[in-house]
Amino acid sequence: MKVLLLNGSPNKNGCTYTALCEVEKELNAQGIQTELVWLGNGPVRGCVGCRACKKLGRCVYSDDPINEIGQKIKEADGYVFGAPVHYSSPNGAMVSAMDRLFMAYGSHMRLKPAASVVSARRAGTTASYDVLNKYIGINNMIQVPSKYWNMVHGYTPEDVMKDEEGLTVMRTVGSNMAWLLKLINGAKGTGLEKPVDIPKATTNFIR
Repeated sequence: MKVLLLNGSPNKNGCTYTALCEVEKELNAQGIQTELVWLGNGPVRGCVGCRACKKLGRCVYSDDPINEIGQKIKEADGYVFGAPVHYSSPNGAMVSAMDRLFMAYGSHMRLKPAASVVSARRAGTTASYDVLNKYIGINNMIQVPSKYWNMVHGYTPEDVMKDEEGLTVMRTVGSNMAWLLKLINGAKGTGLEKPVDIPKATTNFIR
């Protein structure tokens, strides 16, 4: 069992990374393999809604790390998406990445556990947390809970390490993720089937 942790911050070893490392340590302590991937600080294209990915099985654009991350998504059993707060929202590159990853690779994440993690110096965390969670909610995924909303506070990694409550929340995310993965893995071969995939009905409100 393997969990992919995506660090969407342009700061490779900053506060978001520090939070994700706490999740990762707990996962590893419970026997779960992990891979922590950095989105980078280069440009990330926004989704243009061309839907070519539905035919190609990948994003049509290959000049940023999205398809490379998408291949890792295919191999993972669970996910943690981490982002810093920029103007009371996840940073723009992470939003663009999530749009394209879920459009092109969402089918590979269906019914798998996922958690969102956000970091901020002070405010904007709950709004950013909501944005990331909407990707999980629209894609038939299992949202991993914790003791509080999944956020840490601090201007530097050293500040984050002083946020005892935030660190406890991160460790709980790791523990709960490990538990869910073991439950899902334990159900294999028992005859318990996945939920019936009910066809989606699309309703337009302008007639």
